[in-house]
Amino acid sequence: MKMNRKSKQIASWLLVIIFFLILEVFSGPAPLSAQNVNLGVSFADGRLLGFYFSISKYFNVPSETVIDIRSRYRLADEDLPVVFFIARQARVEPALIIDLRLKGLSWWDISVHFGLSPEVFFVPVTVAKIGPPYGKAYGYYRHYHGQKKWGEVILSDEDIINLVNLKFLAETHQAEPERIMEMRARGLGFVDIHEAIQMQKNKGDGPDRGKAGEQKGKSEKKGKGKNK
Repeated sequence: MKMNRKSKQIASWLLVIIFFLILEVFSGPAPLSAQNVNLGVSFADGRLLGFYFSISKYFNVPSETVIDIRSRYRLADEDLPVVFFIARQARVEPALIIDLRLKGLSWWDISVHFGLSPEVFFVPVTVAKIGPPYGKAYGYYRHYHGQKKWGEVILSDEDIINLVNLKFLAETHQAEPERIMEMRARGLGFVDIHEAIQMQKNKGDGPDRGKAGEQKGKSEKKGKGKNK
């Protein structure tokens, strides 16, 4: 039986995952942070495979590297884009970022260590009012960007995780950042947001398919009402 492209891709990922899971058993991974997730999570989960593949493609790193870092250091899924993002901005290897993280530095401390400006984490948005979890960070951006106090801004780990994943998903899917921010505000995790947008794209629709469908339904109902 012939395997389609997607099946071959999944099979390849599973082989890589099995290899690193075996490697982990014999090497004894070290925890990366207090937010470490249980490695018992199913790597065969298509949601995670898709998320890891997008990270690999977006940051132009081998898929094996993504899986290795995830499994070896028990890094939370939402932290993965942060590691590769800071490494790319600082033009260093991801291993160096992880080494500093293991020493107890926050994501912001690591960014400052490499001389990164807060603005590298932000994407332009048009919405006037921004609520949690982005309100505080964008409040800093709108009030202090371009001013002397901009250099005094300190972003929390949560801010950087939310901002980097927003940029990563918006650019990966060519989606409006405001849409992702809205989904995040509803409590969705970034793996789930990635999956939701990808499913819409696979159906030939954009990330705002749900809203468009609602508007279409309302228009059709309104039109039927006029014809009566």
